[in-house]
Amino acid sequence: MARADMAEASETAEGDRGQGPRLRHSGSRARRAFARWGGEGMWRRGWIIAVIAVLLGLALILHSEVPNAVGNLGSLWETFLPWGGVLIPVLLLLAVLRRSATALIALLLPVLVWMNLFAGQVTDKSGTGGDLTVVTHNVNAENQDLAGTARGLIRSGADVVALEEIASGKAGSYELHLDGTFPYHKVVGTVGVWSKYPMKDAKSVDIKMGWPRAMRATVETPKGDVAVYAAHLPSVRVQFRSGFTAGQRDDSATALGEAIKHEKADRIVLLGDLNGTMNDRALAPVTAQMRSTQGAAGDGFGFSWPASFPMARIDQIMVKGLEPVSSWTLGATGSDHLPVAASVKL
Repeated sequence: MARADMAEASETAEGDRGQGPRLRHSGSRARRAFARWGGEGMWRRGWIIAVIAVLLGLALILHSEVPNAVGNLGSLWETFLPWGGVLIPVLLLLAVLRRSATALIALLLPVLVWMNLFAGQVTDKSGTGGDLTVVTHNVNAENQDLAGTARGLIRSGADVVALEEIASGKAGSYELHLDGTFPYHKVVGTVGVWSKYPMKDAKSVDIKMGWPRAMRATVETPKGDVAVYAAHLPSVRVQFRSGFTAGQRDDSATALGEAIKHEKADRIVLLGDLNGTMNDRALAPVTAQMRSTQGAAGDGFGFSWPASFPMARIDQIMVKGLEPVSSWTLGATGSDHLPVAASVKL
């Protein structure tokens, strides 16, 4: 027994001696890799990148605090807010090239903020079914393919369609192509609503523009009445001297919000080109009262403008007293906007 114990102890000692160099070798390799990547200097390098990363994170999380006093920069930033995330991989690449641990840690702030703001929009939240399908489309006054545009809207399977920017003299063409599928319609100024179900109480809504660019009608669906608003808020411009000019749009948003606030119907659908995103504080008079179908039941961001390379969702479908089921973007027509659609439960 004594010789056996001694042999076992000898084998154990040899095993320990065999592992020792391997552990030291492994640790040495880690130290060499650490030294090659950055060494102690990795905490001192990349401070400029780190500061930019922190500022980006703050601009994302405090976007409503970015002032509009100079060129409406706050609203401009909020219009393209999701695209702020494009800066993250750029900063990540710079941090890696600079071999800066400080910059990499600082990047966690914008990454976490962006994920908190927009990760839910990247996923598919759409369901199936729904009692009412609606579509809104800025058809563009310069659109030359009216028939093709109408066919695309009909193929959507919509029950109610709202059109914005109907050029003078072209309403008749849309009536010609759409009335066979949507027997009830009303055009007010440059906006119109077409419906498969009877409509009543159609009238203009004053959004402080001097000519009609918004309307309201009651659609009598098989499951009860729904108040449908169609609106085209004033365009915004990005100019060198004046910045992001959106004053008239903002005033019209306030007027539209007041009209919706005083709406007596329990179920409301707003369809239109609002020339602003759900993040834009200037649309708060409207967005604070209503729910975006894309945000609640969409697949992705649902960008609608410009049609050639969509970068923002300025065409909106919002509801009140209704449950969004799904929301999506339709294929391109002859317009510079993409049509957007949604299905809701009544």
